[in-house]
Amino acid sequence: MGTGARRAFPALLIVLLTVALGGCSAFEQNPQATPAAPERNTLRVGVGNPIESAPLRMAVADGSFAAGGLKIELVEQADSDDGLGKLAAGDLDVAFGSDVALFKAAGNGVALQLQGEAYTAGTDTMALVTLPDSAYNTPTAKRSPTIAVDTLDGLGTLTSRSVLATAGVDVNRIRFTQRAPDEMLSALREGEADAAWLVEPQITLAQQEFGAKVLADTARGATLEFPVSGYAANAVFAQANPRTMALFRTLLGQAQQKAADPAIVRQALPSFAGINANTAALVSLGSYPSSLSGVRLQRVADLMHSAGVLKQRLDVQSLLPAPG
Repeated sequence: MGTGARRAFPALLIVLLTVALGGCSAFEQNPQATPAAPERNTLRVGVGNPIESAPLRMAVADGSFAAGGLKIELVEQADSDDGLGKLAAGDLDVAFGSDVALFKAAGNGVALQLQGEAYTAGTDTMALVTLPDSAYNTPTAKRSPTIAVDTLDGLGTLTSRSVLATAGVDVNRIRFTQRAPDEMLSALREGEADAAWLVEPQITLAQQEFGAKVLADTARGATLEFPVSGYAANAVFAQANPRTMALFRTLLGQAQQKAADPAIVRQALPSFAGINANTAALVSLGSYPSSLSGVRLQRVADLMHSAGVLKQRLDVQSLLPAPG
C-alpha cells in the first residue's frame, strides 16, 4: 500500500464510523411512534334480539372488550326503532337494528355509519309458522293469506313476500297485520292471521309450547343467507371519534369470530336469552360476520328498493367507514 493510500485509510475509517454512529444516534432519537389512543374509552351500545347480538353480549361479559381497551355499556332496546330513537337523542353511541330498519332510516336522510354486521340468517332462523290444527299447511293453500309480522315493511314482510312469491302466491293478494312478538300466537289462535313470521328463539319456543309448525323457511331462495342485523353510529359521532370506532370494530370482529362455534353460543344463551339449556340446544342458528361487506349488505337494500320500501336505490358502500 502506498503512502497516500495509508494516509487516506484512517481518514475514511473515521468518516464511516461517524456516519454509523450518527445513524444510530438518529435512530435512537426517533423511536417508532406510539399509536394514538382512542378518543373515548367507553361506548354505550344498544342490543336487541339475544341470538343476533350474542357475540357482543358474550364478549362484554367475559371481559374481552375491557381487555382490548374499551368499556362497553350495554343498553337493551325494545326494537330497532327504539334503538334509532335513542341514537338520535344521544342516549346511545351505537345502535343495534335490523338492516332493513337501518337502511330505511338512511334512505330517509338519517346520517348513519355502519360499524359491524351482527347476524346473517340460516336455515329455519326466520320462518312463517302456523298452529298444528291450521288448514294453512302449504304456502299456496290460501290465495290471500294474512301474515302477522312484527313490523310492516320490515324484514318479515320482505322475506315473506319473497318466499311466498317463489312458491307461486300472488304477492299483491297477501295481507300483512302488525303484531308484537308476544302476540303472534294469539293472533293465530283467534284467527286474526293465517301464519306468523317468527325468528329464533320464538320459533323453537312456539314448537315446544304449542306444537307450532314451520310453513315456510323465509331464509330460502333470494333470501338464502340473508343479512339480518347490524350496528350503526351517528355519522357525525363516528367521524369525530375515528380511533374509538375503529377499535370497536376490531373488538367486535374478534367477538364475532369466536361465535363461529355454535356450541359456544348455545352454552351462553341461557344466561341472557331467557331460555333454558334444552331450548338453547334446539334453536337454529345463523352466522356472525366478522367484517362489513358492502356487497353482501347491498342485497338487503336492493330487495327493499325492488319491493318499494326504498323509493331510491341506496348505495350501502356510502354507509361504511372510510378504509384506513
